[in-house]
Amino acid sequence: MSTTTTEVAGAAHDAAKAGMPQLDIATFPNQIFWLLVTLVTIYLILSRVALPRIGGTLANRKGTITADLAAAEELKQKAVAAEAAYNEALTNARSEAAKIIAAAKADIQADLNKAIASADAEIAAKAAESAGRIDEIRAGAMAAVETVAKDTAAELVGALGGTADASAISAAVTARLKG
Repeated sequence: MSTTTTEVAGAAHDAAKAGMPQLDIATFPNQIFWLLVTLVTIYLILSRVALPRIGGTLANRKGTITADLAAAEELKQKAVAAEAAYNEALTNARSEAAKIIAAAKADIQADLNKAIASADAEIAAKAAESAGRIDEIRAGAMAAVETVAKDTAAELVGALGGTADASAISAAVTARLKG
């Protein structure tokens, strides 16, 4: 046995000199066995432990994303409905404001019409009163003009050397004033 041990040691020494021990053909069956054992172990660990956890996490994420998308869609629908309700309320408020403005304008116009009618009546009364005074003044002025005209005519006739007959002067002045 000592010869085989020396041969094996010499061969190992030659293999170590030749390069990497992994590339030694004599150790290939052992390396292939351990490679298969390692791959099967990794496969079993991944398929039984890691991949189910990863799949569960992915399923949870997918469920969360789906739920979030559904909630977002529901909130979007609520926002659209709220916007429609807001626009409708705004339209109603504008129409109500227009009605209130129209009613206020009508009330103001009615008050203005009453005030104008009252002012017109007051102006008409004052105009009638003024017209009456003007007529009185005109009548008084006409009487004064007639008196002045008679007196002037009498003075003129007297200044021209004639005798003034009051009834003739009065008839002449009246005729002249009438037209």
